[in-house]
Amino acid sequence: MRIEDYALIGDMQSAALVGGDGSIDWLCLPRFDSPACFARLVGDESNGFWRLAAANADRPASRAYAENTLVLETVWTTPTGTAKVVDFMPPRHASPDVVRIVEGLSGTVEMEAEIRIRFDYGRIVPWVRRTDGHMHAVGGPDSVWIHSGVPLKGGDFRHKGRFTVAAGERVPFVFTWHPSHQPQPDPIDPLEQLDQTSAMWREWVARCGYAGPWRDAVVRSLITLKALTYGPTGGIVAAPTTSLPEDLGGVRNWDYRFCWLRDAAMTLDALTSSGYVEEADAWRTWLLRVIAGRPEDLQVLYGVAGERRLPELTLDWLSGYEESRPVRIGNSAAGQLQLDIYGEVVNALYQARKHGMPPNDHAWAMIRKVMEFLEHNWDQPDEGLWEVRGPRRHFVHSKVMAWVAADRMVRVVEELGRTGPVERWRTLRERIHAEVCEKGFDPERGTFTQSYGSRELDASLLLIPIVGFLPADDPRVIGTVNAIERELMTDGLVLRYPLAEDNTVDGLPGGEGAFLACSFWLAQARAMMGRREEAVELFEHLLSLTNDVGLLAEEYDPHLGRQLGNFPQAFSHIHLIRTALSLC
Repeated sequence: MRIEDYALIGDMQSAALVGGDGSIDWLCLPRFDSPACFARLVGDESNGFWRLAAANADRPASRAYAENTLVLETVWTTPTGTAKVVDFMPPRHASPDVVRIVEGLSGTVEMEAEIRIRFDYGRIVPWVRRTDGHMHAVGGPDSVWIHSGVPLKGGDFRHKGRFTVAAGERVPFVFTWHPSHQPQPDPIDPLEQLDQTSAMWREWVARCGYAGPWRDAVVRSLITLKALTYGPTGGIVAAPTTSLPEDLGGVRNWDYRFCWLRDAAMTLDALTSSGYVEEADAWRTWLLRVIAGRPEDLQVLYGVAGERRLPELTLDWLSGYEESRPVRIGNSAAGQLQLDIYGEVVNALYQARKHGMPPNDHAWAMIRKVMEFLEHNWDQPDEGLWEVRGPRRHFVHSKVMAWVAADRMVRVVEELGRTGPVERWRTLRERIHAEVCEKGFDPERGTFTQSYGSRELDASLLLIPIVGFLPADDPRVIGTVNAIERELMTDGLVLRYPLAEDNTVDGLPGGEGAFLACSFWLAQARAMMGRREEAVELFEHLLSLTNDVGLLAEEYDPHLGRQLGNFPQAFSHIHLIRTALSLC
């Protein structure tokens, strides 16, 4: 199953991936970062899955989300009739539920259900028993109930059942997780929950302020970002998956089920720019909790509830997606220094205030304290935006975003009436700007470079005009964009940076696909430079790379014609939205 063959369902606390063959191959409960109970995505079928499809059929006739919802509808057509499988996760009241409803559309269709529950990322085979016609699986701390009128027969460590659905009939399945030491949760009404879940999503989408020509793609991206928000705390995960590879068969496999300050801040900006201020306020509250303490302890990423310890481990019993090993959980990037996050956070809060988020004195006091740390550390080398696992460097993008932090602090005082050492921030802004222009620009080649003294290019340099560091018509910007188009583009898409064999920037072997956000940046830069026709052409090409339900992974390999990396990726959808807004 290709990465782009999956669709997302979720309840804003966790998520599942449903394959094009009707199989749920990834599901972590009760949180995004909990151990998976279906892990075939990064292993094989022995690691858990749940398939619900027409018998003896490999592929459905079609699938799509119900309009303006996260409710997936998959249509199966057979010689005897047509049936639809409706998949969704209701907004959580107590225990998390996955609901699958088979609905007969015409004639009769023989359907098949097959389920293999495996707790702890496929390692624990649960004890399964039937109680009052329902299945109950227990393994250590995890417990699952499966409610359905369809008998599921056990054998070979799996359960299977066949049934026939006629036109007008509905056959629901409800999969409910709860801690094994607690009593059985009250069952839900699946049909009632379908109506309520659909209504909730449509009411949320109705608040969208974007009415441009790419509304469908923007709305799907907004729904995806909302689905990646952890409702109880307001944290936003980068993706709901771990270890989907950036290089098939390689080691560039990371766990993205955490809250990066950078990604979350950019998500906040995309949401507020589209009319969603309430989410911005919730995220700010989350931010204040996680950064509470000494500013020097600020991390790059946190758990969904603000956890700081995210040790990186490998799961050696999993074969990996298409043999891409190791499969990792946790992320050691939490201990890196990435100076660009300060600019992203300050800019997001500034933009949210400009879009109507109410002021918060506590937030301003804390951000001022964080800014003091940046004032004394902006000139240090760091691991940068791309979380390199090679030596620290003076990355130009990191310095530009430190400039953004100073610039936005000045603007908050000048435009929003806050008080603070504005002259000191102006001086810092000027100092950073002068240093970047002196040390980060190669006058011989007429381009900014990845880091001070290097000759490598970096797609993050495309953000220089977008964040306002220099105007788009500045010759240095034009030269940089031209150099990136010349040296970092492959088949019309932009690579993050060169990955020649002798390149030691990121400290990792192997190649990768084109990082999709970088191509969105190029579209924005082209538009700002007056090259609108080229910008729209590139943007629409990127939209053509979304899968059949409008989702994007982190990267795209134009040679293989496949999406790569964790899926769906917030970073890609953020910049889809921001590019659409910039082209209006």
